Amino acid sequence: MGRLINIGFGNVVNTSKIISIVNPDSAPIKRLVQKAKETGLAIDATQGRKTKAVLIMENSQVVLSALLPETIAGRAQADNSDSKAQSENGDTDEA
Repeated sequence: MGRLINIGFGNVVNTSKIISIVNPDSAPIKRLVQKAKETGLAIDATQGRKTKAVLIMENSQVVLSALLPETIAGRAQADNSDSKAQSENGDTDEA
């Protein structure tokens, strides 16, 4: 099961559902975002700020974030390494 990571402004996504995290500046990504908006598959988590990262999800949804792709990727990797360390140590979150 994937973990939830913060993508800005209290919005979270499931790390196991992320296919890629990309910069929104290229023409193909702009077209992808526009098509997702037209079809209702875009989730805008920017709170009105400039989109700095586009998350492509497993279910063809596109999530827009105001955080940099490097920031989101770092959070996902840190979360992944934390969960690996817990499983190696036998630690669980269960009470």
